[in-house]
Amino acid sequence: MVLTKKIHNFSAGPAILPQEVLKEAAEGILDFTKGLSILEISHRSKEFEAVLEEAKSLVKELLGVPDGYSILFLHGGARLQFVMAPLNQLTVNGYAAYVNTGTWATGAIKEAKIIGKVNVIASSEDKKFTYIPKGFTIPADADYLHLTSNNTVYGTQYRQLLESPVPVICDMSSDIMSRKINVSKFALIYAGAQKNMGPAGTTLVIIKNDFIKDPGRTVPTMMSYKIHVENNSLYNTPSVYAIFVCMLTMRWLKKVGGVEYIEKKNREKADYLYAEVDRNPLFRGVTVKEDRSVMNATFVLSKPELETTFNQMASEAGLSGIKGHRSVGGYRASLYNALPFESVKALVEVMQEFERKKG
Repeated sequence: MVLTKKIHNFSAGPAILPQEVLKEAAEGILDFTKGLSILEISHRSKEFEAVLEEAKSLVKELLGVPDGYSILFLHGGARLQFVMAPLNQLTVNGYAAYVNTGTWATGAIKEAKIIGKVNVIASSEDKKFTYIPKGFTIPADADYLHLTSNNTVYGTQYRQLLESPVPVICDMSSDIMSRKINVSKFALIYAGAQKNMGPAGTTLVIIKNDFIKDPGRTVPTMMSYKIHVENNSLYNTPSVYAIFVCMLTMRWLKKVGGVEYIEKKNREKADYLYAEVDRNPLFRGVTVKEDRSVMNATFVLSKPELETTFNQMASEAGLSGIKGHRSVGGYRASLYNALPFESVKALVEVMQEFERKKG
């Protein structure tokens, strides 16, 4: 199939992948090795073991993962990690500290409360999650602190992640691989792959080995980090194809210059779009400027009655996926790693044309 018109994919996830990765992924379906599809080979074959080891090696290289950490590819998305993290790390007699910055943090808190005691130490719910809480105290006796680094629904992001006296667990589903991080500051990082790493179907987990402990409860085998580490993500059949495409995507990221390079490009895209949102009188940003997400730019029309007109113009220009999350409305342009600058430029040009016609 050949597209006759360029589609600019701003989808929040599953999200845009590099074109060369899509081609390689398609080739892998048809013939990965010796006439067999990647969909047909055993997850315990030497061919897939090589894929898994390369994927883990690329995670370690691109993110600078130090020794003493294990890298896993698991099922269930970030939502399963909402459960696995407290099930494994929240002790029976202890408690966990959570910061609530939006939809996914709220979901993580809800699940953790089923497992044990949770203290929500800060929240931006009072202003509809339009900012990142600051100036709060992290209790030194908590089992861990849980953060959500980027909030896809509301468009906020921690620009600098917190210093903590207790181990930090962080949901990085929507900004993993988009910027440099100091992995040693975290005890556990988890991220659904479908934003910057690959397709839906697998979840990256990076866990500090000495953070794996006995929480004082029986943990079901499939929910145990210890079991998955001991079995190298192969306790059960992993998401073979999703891991394969993650490997290809990380190869691409390394080829173009790695995380440091892509962080600069992502910032250029975000700055360009936010400058137009702030300049154009027909648009208004939703979040506090200092907490704006580089990954998910959210904005609304200053004249909501013109929504149909703008939507039509965006569609005619090949802009896909800019509608805001169903829970908040408005618009959201996701600026993930594989989105080219030309797509952001196309969106800005539509916004400027919209101003000329309706401003």
